[in-house]
Amino acid sequence: MAIPQFSSYSGLYDLIVPKDNLLRKINDLIDFSFIYDELLEKYCHNNGRTAESPIRMFKYLLLKTIYCVSDVDVVERSRYDMSFKYFLEMAPEDDVINPSSLTKFRKLRLKDTDLLNLLVNKTVCIAIEKDIIKSKSVIVDATHSLSRSNPHSALDVLRERSKLLRKAVYAIDGDMKGRMPEKNESSNLGKEIAYCRELQERIESDRALSETPAVKEKLNLLKETVGDTQEHYTLSKDMDAKIGHKTADSHFFGYKTHLAMTGERIITAAVVTSGEKDDGTELPKLLGISQRNGVKVDTVIGDAAYSGKKNLKLAREQDIRIVARLTPCIAQGSRKDAEMFDYNKDAGMFVCPAGHLAIRKARQGKKDRGKNQADTYYFDVEKCKVCPLRENCYKPGAKSKTYSVTIKSDLHKEQMDFQETDYYKQKTRERYKIEAKNSELKNVHGYARANSYGIKNMEMQGALAIFTVNLKRILKLIK
Repeated sequence: MAIPQFSSYSGLYDLIVPKDNLLRKINDLIDFSFIYDELLEKYCHNNGRTAESPIRMFKYLLLKTIYCVSDVDVVERSRYDMSFKYFLEMAPEDDVINPSSLTKFRKLRLKDTDLLNLLVNKTVCIAIEKDIIKSKSVIVDATHSLSRSNPHSALDVLRERSKLLRKAVYAIDGDMKGRMPEKNESSNLGKEIAYCRELQERIESDRALSETPAVKEKLNLLKETVGDTQEHYTLSKDMDAKIGHKTADSHFFGYKTHLAMTGERIITAAVVTSGEKDDGTELPKLLGISQRNGVKVDTVIGDAAYSGKKNLKLAREQDIRIVARLTPCIAQGSRKDAEMFDYNKDAGMFVCPAGHLAIRKARQGKKDRGKNQADTYYFDVEKCKVCPLRENCYKPGAKSKTYSVTIKSDLHKEQMDFQETDYYKQKTRERYKIEAKNSELKNVHGYARANSYGIKNMEMQGALAIFTVNLKRILKLIK
């Protein structure tokens, strides 16, 4: 850990930075040398100029998260704010870094570091050492963060890329205008993809033209876009972000952060995924991480997304109770794993393996007729026609694609009986706590939107935000 040189002005900190200042209290609470130990091997020990202390660089990023400011602003404020300089362990007269150094630090030093689990584990260990965590219940939920990039319509992107290709061709051979395939004027994505393929084939048939550098570059770009469109349907600079659904009518483009939190509001585990992922399937990971971090769990509190059969079976094996209301749609029968569709509890619809939400549902059969009812979910067949996973899922020429779920009223009888107990009703009242924590992460610490592209950067942003809220909560409970 870098120690600031002696300064005759250091006494100013005692006069200017009060004892109850948040940054002073964080410095007193935690020894940041674990950051130095974690990043030690990311630096060259015998070559190059002396590097800035990794602890100080990490603290710059932490200040950026605590006060939700930019790289430039956090460095500028560190120039004159004495509480910042105290936190950074700088002498009052020391100069600050160049803001671009923070970008280098993130890309070169924090790359390939499991910062999320490292920081969550550190704060949970502090909470356990301080005897703050007493409950054996964890509350689970997922919060969404918008991508920094806005998604573009696949249809619009294909048209723009095919237009660029045609212009490149016409610049070399104007006579090609009369030999091009007829453009697709409809809004049908499948027809647009077919047109782009025909355009590719027509141009590739002229070997000399297609090998011209200007044309070849645009041709390869269109080929790549067609492939990406078939796989993702949404194109963006942020290739890891995906479309998720909050309700049947509203969606977002970005990421989900799945959280586990104790009754004392200390986050004990976090998993970052793309936006289309199901909440319930992440419960085993959250439970395992919480337990490895030293938290004893006998109750999991969540919404209907966490009452799936696999989660109930896991809980029974570990003698854990799940306080989550059953939804008939969660029971997925005896289908093979490869055929599994995830249930999105926010939208009340199933999501296919390719990440597409059902567009409507209908209930088949009648009650009390000796035969189980079933909910049938209907998917957009136009998407199915060009889906890369359509083999063994969509029958060519079919006018519809459905997924049916049998409603078995006695499948979760044990859980249904548990839902009627006083313990269940008491514990379910604690679920609001994690909603408040989600709000703090988003509205106070900038977690509503990603700062950078890619899921790794989202994990880094999540690590710092969760580290911040956990430290603040620990300080409050100690007081």
